[in-house]
Amino acid sequence: MGFVGACRATPAAVDYIFDGDTFAAFVMLPDDIRISVRVRLINVDTPEIHGQCDHEINMANRARDRLAELIPLGTVVELKNIKDDKYLGRIDANVIMADGRDVGRVLIDEGLGRPYAGGRREPWCH
Repeated sequence: MGFVGACRATPAAVDYIFDGDTFAAFVMLPDDIRISVRVRLINVDTPEIHGQCDHEINMANRARDRLAELIPLGTVVELKNIKDDKYLGRIDANVIMADGRDVGRVLIDEGLGRPYAGGRREPWCH
């Protein structure tokens, strides 16, 4: 049994931050099974590190750095509403910190990301 679509929270230990909305984690499954996956925050879109303009790249670096502050390496978070991602080996999930806050919501509230529910993303360059 996998964890995609799991209703309950699945614990994961942060291993590496890729950008403002994607990180690698070790997911703890039943029977002491631990797998490494890339996790994309399901509810937020942040600028791309290799963006189209200086503004996007600067914002992307700020979002990545803030994600690293919110969920430092080794931190255990809860993954909820897990879904398969369009990229093999990556999942989409709400990521919940120990204090109960949703990481994506924090990034949105701080102006480092936009609400995202799938589909085409708005450009960051004007």
